[in-house]
Amino acid sequence: MRTQRSHHFLLLSILFFASTFSYLRLVTATGAEPPITGNNDDTEYIRSSCNTTLYPDICYTSLSRYANAVQQNPGQLARIAIAVSFSKVHRTASYLSNLTRVADYSGNSRAALALHDCFSNLDDAVDEIRGSIKQMRQLGAAGSGTDSFLFQMSNVQTWMSAALTDEETCTDGFQDVEDCPMKSDVENRVTKVKKFTSNALALVNGYAKKGMP
Repeated sequence: MRTQRSHHFLLLSILFFASTFSYLRLVTATGAEPPITGNNDDTEYIRSSCNTTLYPDICYTSLSRYANAVQQNPGQLARIAIAVSFSKVHRTASYLSNLTRVADYSGNSRAALALHDCFSNLDDAVDEIRGSIKQMRQLGAAGSGTDSFLFQMSNVQTWMSAALTDEETCTDGFQDVEDCPMKSDVENRVTKVKKFTSNALALVNGYAKKGMP
C-alpha cells in the first residue's frame, strides 16, 4: 500500500512539473499566451500578489492566465513572472537588432549610436534574466536550508536588478537624441518591457522574504 501511494505521489509530481514546464515553454519559446485557467482562489492569489508590484494591472493581466500552473505557490509565480519578462525582453532585443540595420543608413548618427547602445543593454538584460531562470531551476539543489535558499535567491535578485538597470540605461541613452519616430518607438517598447521586469523582480523579492523554497 505504501508503495502504491509513493507511485501515486511520484506520478502527480511528474504531471505537475510537466504542466509547469509546458507553460514556461509557451512563454519563453513561442511567446504564445495560453488561455486563462484556474479557479477563483488561484486567480485571486495572483491578483493579491500583483498588488505588491508597481504595475499591478499589467502583472495580473500577464500572469493570471497561468493560475493553474502557479497553484498559489509564490515560487512558481516568481518563476513564471521571470519567464514572461524574459520573453518580452528577448522579443524586444530581437526587434532592436533588426532595427539597427536600418538605423545605420538613416543619416541620424546620434540616434543610430543610441540604438546600438540600447540593443547592447537589452542583450545583456536577456543574459541576466536567463541566468535568473537557470538559478530558479536549481533552487534547493545546493541544499535545503534557509541560508542556501537565501543565497540562491540573492543571485536571482542581483541578476533581475541588473536587467532592470540595463533596460533603464537603454532609454536613458536617448535623452540627448532629438525626437524622431525611431526614438519614440524604441522608448515605448523598452518602457513596456521595464514594467514586466520590475514586476518580476518585485515577486522575486516577495518570494525571497519568505525564506524557504
